[in-house]
Amino acid sequence: MKRIADLPEVIPLFPLPGALLLPRARLPLHIFEPRYLAMLEDCMKTPARLIGMIQPRSLPGGETRLSAIGCAGRLTGFSETEDGRYMITLTGLSRFRLLDEVQGGFTPYRRGRVDWASFARDLGAAETDPGLDREGFMALLARFFTLRKLGSDWTNLREAEDEMLINALSMLLPFAPEDKQALLEAPSLVTRRETLVTLIEFALRSGGAPDEVLQ
Repeated sequence: MKRIADLPEVIPLFPLPGALLLPRARLPLHIFEPRYLAMLEDCMKTPARLIGMIQPRSLPGGETRLSAIGCAGRLTGFSETEDGRYMITLTGLSRFRLLDEVQGGFTPYRRGRVDWASFARDLGAAETDPGLDREGFMALLARFFTLRKLGSDWTNLREAEDEMLINALSMLLPFAPEDKQALLEAPSLVTRRETLVTLIEFALRSGGAPDEVLQ
């Protein structure tokens, strides 16, 4: 499935604050709510096996809406526990723009009509970042990990391809949901790396520690 024309117009939506999926990256998820178990069962019956990860955003007055842009992942792995829950893996395929939610259809989960046209690049080959200063970037990252008391496999980080490195850090590092959304919406890998550096530098200047930890 490498053409926009092959992608479905309507996909199931999985709103999850702070969860970020990017093209060609993998996101493990634990599925246990009945509505999302139903979503998973329906997903496995479709040829595309796509689930759209999208972040809810809070508005003044307590209202919650879905973000305009999400990322669809193809179900590439799952295992079932004895009590009927699932551990699944989504492999990012392409970002999408949410046009509107589809009402009806007798599904307990949300579905969206989506447009893929703005993200044709996502269906191509992995991106590179010619301007990435590996040494400087790793030094900055080490300071951030020290501040947040995070651990990592530094050998794998140093040897990772540009896209894998930048996207994995974007998905895993403990940033606020709105920051995750900014990383998702970055138009290119270069822009995503620049955004990531800005977020790390801001965290280092502020010196604060979030509640989340790197998994």
